[in-house]
Amino acid sequence: MTKIPITKTGFQKLKKELELLKTVSIPENIKDIEEARAHGDLSENAEYTAAKERQAYLHGKISDLENNLASSEVIDLSKLRDDKVVFGATVIIEDIDSGTETTYRLVGPLESNVDKNHISVTSPIGKALIGKAIGDDVTVTTPGGSRKIEIINICIEDTETE
Repeated sequence: MTKIPITKTGFQKLKKELELLKTVSIPENIKDIEEARAHGDLSENAEYTAAKERQAYLHGKISDLENNLASSEVIDLSKLRDDKVVFGATVIIEDIDSGTETTYRLVGPLESNVDKNHISVTSPIGKALIGKAIGDDVTVTTPGGSRKIEIINICIEDTETE
């Protein structure tokens, strides 16, 4: 089984989500099923059908989270150097054509979040940045076309924010 890299914070977040599903969402769903069942005829009971569908969704989500946690490899960021772009690094890049600076954090595919500029190391930009150093010019081929960028700064912090 191929291990998927993940930060300690990302791993803890997945564990917390799994625990919430098991200790809060599932018991609430069981209560909803019992209440819907008490209303009588199950064949025409929309509440019962919805609660059973929710139950299937919750069990599927739990299964996915358990599989993701089992296949994850937590990377200790404190042992990484910031002379090259590596997993867990925060990288400031400048688009050479527009001069626009963007900050990205390279994370695993399970914790990527475009809204927070957390990109996967397996994304086109992530793959292009890995192994590069400050001052390097990099050509990134994305679905939107090629971009030429320069690495302005690299930072690896052991303390992570969500």
